[in-house]
Amino acid sequence: MNGYSTATYRVFDEQADFEKKALGIAVGLTVGSWTELPETTKRRMEKHLGQVVSIDVHEPDSSGGDERYADITIAYPDINFSRDLPALLVTAFGKLSMDGKIKLLDLQPSGEFLSAFPGPKFGAKGVRALLGVHDRPLVMSIFKSVIGYDLEGLREQFLQQALGGVDLIKDDEILFENPLSPLEKRVNVCQEAAKQARETTGQQLIYFTNLTGPTFKLRDNAKRAIDAGANGLLFNVLAYGFDALAELAADPEIRVPIAAHPAMAGAVYPSPYHGIAAPLLLGKLMRIAGADLSLFPSPYGSVVMPKEENLAVRDSLLNDKLPQAPVFPVPSAGIHPGLVPLILHDFGPEVVVNAGGGVHGHPGGAAAGGQAFRQAVDAVRSGVSLEAYAETHPELRSAIQRWGVRTS
Repeated sequence: MNGYSTATYRVFDEQADFEKKALGIAVGLTVGSWTELPETTKRRMEKHLGQVVSIDVHEPDSSGGDERYADITIAYPDINFSRDLPALLVTAFGKLSMDGKIKLLDLQPSGEFLSAFPGPKFGAKGVRALLGVHDRPLVMSIFKSVIGYDLEGLREQFLQQALGGVDLIKDDEILFENPLSPLEKRVNVCQEAAKQARETTGQQLIYFTNLTGPTFKLRDNAKRAIDAGANGLLFNVLAYGFDALAELAADPEIRVPIAAHPAMAGAVYPSPYHGIAAPLLLGKLMRIAGADLSLFPSPYGSVVMPKEENLAVRDSLLNDKLPQAPVFPVPSAGIHPGLVPLILHDFGPEVVVNAGGGVHGHPGGAAAGGQAFRQAVDAVRSGVSLEAYAETHPELRSAIQRWGVRTS
């Protein structure tokens, strides 16, 4: 529908007339009332009226082991809201999110709405170009135990990760501005360590510095980090809002990729009855707003998202259904080298293998942990089992002894 953006909801109700419910949503979230309006007012207001697009009712089975619900799609006139994500979200799900068992499954903004969002500056393809890596999945490692570390401690931790041959290193999302490791000094020492490691590995590396501070100082803090040498930013999008990400991504002076962290997402997507579905929350909206990488819980590790949802997030980040550039999916939490075959089987080559404990917990230390991940990626790409590849690669062998290999 030209000039309309649509929203799809799953509405649970044992007795509701879903046609009446859908009409109530369409009217209530747009003009407020309809049948009692005089005809002259209706003609004037019609262009603002929401439209019911479809109603797909699911009745419980005979065993009573299922619930009655309907998937309802409503079209909202673009004329009703400004070209920003908060306006679309409040229109489609602001008040409605509090109206019983109802979950926002998807949003399909109009082409006109999407044209206001340039999206990722780099996207998956651009991140590859920065690294000069075009033929394999990327490997990311994460700082651990950052609280209480001074600059020298962080530098050494960064150096050991970088020596492992990882492509990307990110701050922990809980590393905020503090006296022990202030922003510019932290960037300086980590980039010095990156340069030192590059003399050994020969690799380019992106360091995603955690961007924090009051919302209205984010742009200044991002520029401070970049001026100090940061070549990537980590951003807790859901704590600040999608519009904050969109402003950062569109800013011509912020010339580095942005990795979107999913902190707070567990308060929004897991319930079947409430919130926003993960593929929309951590996939489509992150991409529209301008993230270059999007982190989310994997289906394998310590913080688990169901695989069907997980792969739907991947699809929303990589498919060709949006004008914004495809974004790297980064399944995270509890990842170790023995999971690499499963990750690459499920996600394909356009993925970032991301690990914290799987790098730092390696018996040989963080450098050996990074090497084990790179070896696992090489094994899969060569069509060789991890066990066979480990016979001549001691770092991978130690990782397998520590964590095992998972194939399903």
